[in-house]
Amino acid sequence: MTEQNVIRLKIRRQEGPNKPFRWEEFEIPYREKSNVISCLMEIQKNPVTVEGKKTTPVVWECNCLEEVCGACTMNINGQGKQACSALVDQLSQPIVLEPLTKFPLVRDLMVDRQVMFYNLKKVHAWIPIDGTYNLGPGPRMAEVKRQWAYELSKCMTCGCCMEACPQVNSRSKFIGPPAISQVRLFNAHPTGEMNKHERLAALLDEGGIADCGNAQNCVRACPKDIPLTSSLADLNRETNKFALDRWLRK
Repeated sequence: MTEQNVIRLKIRRQEGPNKPFRWEEFEIPYREKSNVISCLMEIQKNPVTVEGKKTTPVVWECNCLEEVCGACTMNINGQGKQACSALVDQLSQPIVLEPLTKFPLVRDLMVDRQVMFYNLKKVHAWIPIDGTYNLGPGPRMAEVKRQWAYELSKCMTCGCCMEACPQVNSRSKFIGPPAISQVRLFNAHPTGEMNKHERLAALLDEGGIADCGNAQNCVRACPKDIPLTSSLADLNRETNKFALDRWLRK
């Protein structure tokens, strides 16, 4: 194959979290408008390296294939991206694929993002209801509030902001920007507002909003352009007011 007719990929391989890693390079036929997922699927058909060595199929995770679920997030050329929307024509080659570093490795490019969902539970990121029966229409939300709240609802817990955040590391229990931003979303909801004190109290616990270093990497890394730093600023103010009120009521 000539260079202009192939797509070259360099992939970090690792059999498991405690196994040694290795690099493997692949060449596949070029196809216009290919994305990284289609490249990985092509390799899966015939997992042979550029040296002609037969290897195991690369392990990765994907689901929706339309940048909604966040499952296929990985480091692509050193930056957290969704493999489904990362187009080959917009990437320099060889395309270097690595797993996210802020989450436990499962195998190859697949990581366990469970901590993000645990943190959503920790901050009570849901709207409680009284039962499963029809409660009727809920309260209306002002349009000006709905517009900015909708932007927060675009979060797909992909992990890009966590990957870019220097405060998210093995020495810190910081819950990260996505859970904090969801507190702002659910506190803005007319029904969710009734339980805002529970969410604010969770943000004052260990690993909460006080651990944010204000690096602002998160907002630049977010593929959905969610105003994460606005949420952090807003909730810094709200948690301070809540903490003061709680102290005065003692």
